[in-house]
Amino acid sequence: MALRQIRLDSDEILRKRSKEVTEITPKILTLIEDMIETMHDADGVGLAAPQVGILRRIIVVDIGDENGPIALINPRLIKSKGEQIGSEGCLSIPGVLGEVNRPQSVVVVGLNPAGEEVQIESEDLLARVFCHEIDHLDGVLFTDKVIQFIED
Repeated sequence: MALRQIRLDSDEILRKRSKEVTEITPKILTLIEDMIETMHDADGVGLAAPQVGILRRIIVVDIGDENGPIALINPRLIKSKGEQIGSEGCLSIPGVLGEVNRPQSVVVVGLNPAGEEVQIESEDLLARVFCHEIDHLDGVLFTDKVIQFIED
């Protein structure tokens, strides 16, 4: 495993739509391991492949609960319910926080690293992180959705 450089918001790659992963290769699995290590090293709760310069639909999430790190390939939101306004930041936009409205709960489907389709029901923080990371795959940053920036 290796740490990857996290791209900052001035990098054009963060504004591009990521491509579907068509085959889970050893290179993809190494990328996932590197993303998890990079996310943990940066004290993040989520990371999307474009944030490390790779335009593929892959996210990793770890909110520090019993689920541990979750890696999803080609994730899609298939259901959302309710709403929550909460504080968000981003490893690609250091030092910036803002209030963002997200669904209270979401259902996400995608492939796990073994290539099996999984469906994950989530709420609160996990739902927020899934939405934030999937937005990255479509070239959307949380600052595009901020209701109000939070001053230190």
